[in-house]
Amino acid sequence: MILLLNGAFGIGKTTVARSMVARLPRAVLFDPELLGVVMQRAARLFGRPVDDFQDLRWWRRLTIAGLRATRVLFPNIIVPMAFSNAAYLEEIRRGIGRFEPRLLHFCLVAPVEVVHQRLRNRGEDQGAAAWQYRRASECCIAHASAAFATHVPAVDRDPDHIAEELLRRAELLHNRAP
Repeated sequence: MILLLNGAFGIGKTTVARSMVARLPRAVLFDPELLGVVMQRAARLFGRPVDDFQDLRWWRRLTIAGLRATRVLFPNIIVPMAFSNAAYLEEIRRGIGRFEPRLLHFCLVAPVEVVHQRLRNRGEDQGAAAWQYRRASECCIAHASAAFATHVPAVDRDPDHIAEELLRRAELLHNRAP
C-alpha cells in the first residue's frame, strides 16, 4: 500500500510516519519535500522564484514517478506531505492510482495554535520561519475540508499511538477491499 499522511507543517507527520515504518514489514518513508526543496532552489537559480515547490508541475510528476519506482522495491510506502491545494493532492492521488490500487490517505489535524506551539517547540522562530508558520496556518484551514481525507486528531496524542491507530485503520480498510 501507499499511505499519504497529510497534515500541517509541524503537526508531526514525519514522526508518525517513522513510527509506522518501524512497525510495518518492508516499509519505507518517502519524503517528496526533499525533492521539492531542491527543485525550488533550482528554479530560483534560473530566475523563476517559486513560493511553494508544490506549484511546480515537474515536482508533482517526479513525486509520482519516484513513488512508482520505490513501489518496485517496497510493498509499503508512507508519504508524509503537507498538501493544502486539493487539486495538487488529487493529481498526486490519480497518478498513484494508475499503478497502486491500495492507496490510503489520512490527514492529521489540530488547531492552528497547537501547530504553532509545536513549531516553537522545535525551535522554529516565528520571524525566521515565517513561511512555515504561514503555511501551517493555511494547511489548518484547508484541512478542515472533507477533500483532505479521513481526519485524525493529533492533539494531546503520542505519535506512536497515532501510528498504531493508522495501521489498524489501514488493515481494516484492506480487509474490506475486494
